Amino acid sequence: MSPLKTFQQLEEVAMDINENEIYTTAETQEILKISQSTMMRLLKGGLIQAAKVGKQYRIMGKEILRLVSPKLEDKVGKLYSKGRKWIHEE
Repeated sequence: MSPLKTFQQLEEVAMDINENEIYTTAETQEILKISQSTMMRLLKGGLIQAAKVGKQYRIMGKEILRLVSPKLEDKVGKLYSKGRKWIHEE
């Protein structure tokens, strides 16, 4: 089961996010209901674009909205499937 359980919950989260506001990783984790390790994986993997200020990341609201969009979810699924196929071919 995903951290965002239903499409209705996803829409509710999206309505609370201001695309021009800047969020911390902790705020983003709270919004997305994900762990710190998952947050770092998303940042390091480039799925969320962020600016690094000192040792901390700052994330634009539009990046969070982009992450929860169905188009990106489809892209992530395709990359995951492609990665699994590549691993099993070796």
